[in-house]
Amino acid sequence: MAKTAWIFSYKLKKTVTPEEFMERTQALHDAVISKAKGFLSWEHYVQDETWTDFVLWETEEDAQNATTVGQGTAEAEAFYACIRIVTCRALISRFVKKY
Repeated sequence: MAKTAWIFSYKLKKTVTPEEFMERTQALHDAVISKAKGFLSWEHYVQDETWTDFVLWETEEDAQNATTVGQGTAEAEAFYACIRIVTCRALISRFVKKY
């Protein structure tokens, strides 16, 4: 079971379509994030204009180390170019219990 999650919420730039964003997310996932040590899964949720991502990692150390894994990659730059950064909120949370 996952021990740590990245939880991000953000809004897309007005010029970015959800389809374009999903293509860029898939590219980042395939080329970078899914290859990082301890990666388990990445899920997108959306309500109105606010997107929320849950990225699960095996350990807290894996989650912390992965925060820099995409730096400088074309895939990460394309992904973040879609997001209104001022709307971005991020947490790294440890698993406690599942009901």
